[in-house]
Amino acid sequence: MSTTFTIDSSTSRATPVAAPMKRVTVPAVRQRKGKEPLVMLTAYTVRTAQILDPHCDILLVGDSLGQVIYGLPSTVPVTLEMMAAHGAAVVRGSYHAMVVVDMPFGSYEASPEKAFESAAWLLKQTGAAAVKLEGGTAMAPTVAFLSERGIPVMGHVGLTPQAVNALGGYGARGRSEAEAQKIVGDAQAVAGAGAFSVVIEGVVEPIAIEITRTVDVPTIGIGASAECDGQVLVTEDMLGMFERVPRFVKRYGDMAGYIAERAATYADEVRSRAFPTAEQTYAPKA
Repeated sequence: MSTTFTIDSSTSRATPVAAPMKRVTVPAVRQRKGKEPLVMLTAYTVRTAQILDPHCDILLVGDSLGQVIYGLPSTVPVTLEMMAAHGAAVVRGSYHAMVVVDMPFGSYEASPEKAFESAAWLLKQTGAAAVKLEGGTAMAPTVAFLSERGIPVMGHVGLTPQAVNALGGYGARGRSEAEAQKIVGDAQAVAGAGAFSVVIEGVVEPIAIEITRTVDVPTIGIGASAECDGQVLVTEDMLGMFERVPRFVKRYGDMAGYIAERAATYADEVRSRAFPTAEQTYAPKA
């Protein structure tokens, strides 16, 4: 029994409560290879984490928060401090799912030692279980360096958003035979170096199928294939918070429309003085 944090939805405050910390572990994720698919969604706040936690095996604090939360043009400007703040919030808001935090651009590419410094700091600041980093064969030595020193690493190959400037955009990868072979090789390299799972993003489907069949760790697809060992989506995309979403996203709701309608109703009631009523105001004591 240990202490975590939850949200008292009646007050919207984080309140420490005693709760058993039976989180999904790295070994448990490894053991899901070829079994029931892993469920992963992104989370950036305490309340979102609390809502998603019972339904997910993994919560990813993605550097996608650059666009989703901060309105940045890409993930490139995201900092370690931003990832640490949101990672800690998601850990506080969850108790079941394993929390993985993205390592932002520039925090790990220079050397394995730099990557270890950044990853160790992130895990200390957040309490998360693992980090995720982008890249294939070139990053395999870094994956090995971290894994051998007790830092679990989730790999990420295919469309790697941090490399958007080099890739020239967010289009699907692997349409040429040479690029397809490179992506497969990248996945095999990071898995062989010790990554406990590999995200495959935005590739033509046969690549994802081949990777899933040839690596011995779970693959998690996003714009990849239903044959992957799990799936991940950006939660705000899945909920319909944005008008434009990638081809590989299925919208499970229209939260943007719902919020806009309620905000319009609120605005109308404020302007007409229908809100607040006696139920929302304080009467003098008798």
